[in-house]
Amino acid sequence: MASEHGSEGMTLLSVRPHAGIEGGRFMIACRDLDIGGFARMRLKIGGVAARLEFARQDLLIAKIPQGATTGVITLEVNGSQSNSLSCEVGARIAQNLHPVANPLLDEAGNLYVTLSGSRGQKVPVSVYKISPRGILTPFVRDIVNPTGMALGPDGEVYISSRFDGQVYRVSADGTATVFARNLGVATGIAFDRQGYLYVGDREGTVYRVNREGVATVFATLAPSVAAFHLAFDAHGDLYVTNPSMSGYDAIHRITPDGEVQTGFSDLGRPQGLTFDAQNNLYVVAYYRGEAGVWRLTPQGDATHVVSGTNLVGLALDPRGHMIVVSTSAVYRLRLEGLEARGPMA
Repeated sequence: MASEHGSEGMTLLSVRPHAGIEGGRFMIACRDLDIGGFARMRLKIGGVAARLEFARQDLLIAKIPQGATTGVITLEVNGSQSNSLSCEVGARIAQNLHPVANPLLDEAGNLYVTLSGSRGQKVPVSVYKISPRGILTPFVRDIVNPTGMALGPDGEVYISSRFDGQVYRVSADGTATVFARNLGVATGIAFDRQGYLYVGDREGTVYRVNREGVATVFATLAPSVAAFHLAFDAHGDLYVTNPSMSGYDAIHRITPDGEVQTGFSDLGRPQGLTFDAQNNLYVVAYYRGEAGVWRLTPQGDATHVVSGTNLVGLALDPRGHMIVVSTSAVYRLRLEGLEARGPMA
């Protein structure tokens, strides 16, 4: 919402979306802006000067600059300053990583993020753990190309490898043992209410794995150029994204008996996804020309909630934060009204 009006003829009305990370774009609705002073306009986002990409009397589009923080957006022209609009800018909490799917939050609030590397690359540390206080420590060292992560019903972390087609069970001290094998190019993983593990093979198969690590084919989809990403809704249906190069991808809903249905469509490169307590689906994707995180209600309404580029995954914590990961960094944002869903009963 806007504060008190600024100088006459220079009023900022609203910002869309309300949240973003560095490199994303804010669209700022204005009233009676003097475009003749474009060269002298100085827009600040979170206290940092931002580059204007577009300007007209009723609209400004600006790129969120590095170093911007949660705060306000203001515009200055020839020494006159506008009113201010509040905005949320994601705080970078880690960098120089390589996530390729959703990060993982455990019940203690620790965050797990991969350093996945190029195919076949053996990196010194495969997965890092970030404590609730923001302390980054190595967690797993021996998994090549770690991809999908999930918290098992036993409280341990499960991690897929797209290199060897296996899923590993990782103990609290970071020791990894093979849980399931022969899963193709294993990417996204998720557990259902009964404790079965589902694994997305980006070559086109979704496997169901029992508690003994034995896999059977659950469903088939088109192959993906990136990773399969998996999440369960409150009703036990499995949602899957398998991004292609077409620019017109759908989110698939798979019923408990393996029937594949087409859900929300016309998305560009949909990737990481998760549900909140109200069963709203959050997905990283391009839609209507805008990149970032989109919220899809059970009724199918779409809202752009976070602007950002090169995003691959997200997670929700119990304190109203969204954790967003790009191809190299991790960000934390607070979104109003956001409530994470608890463990599946």
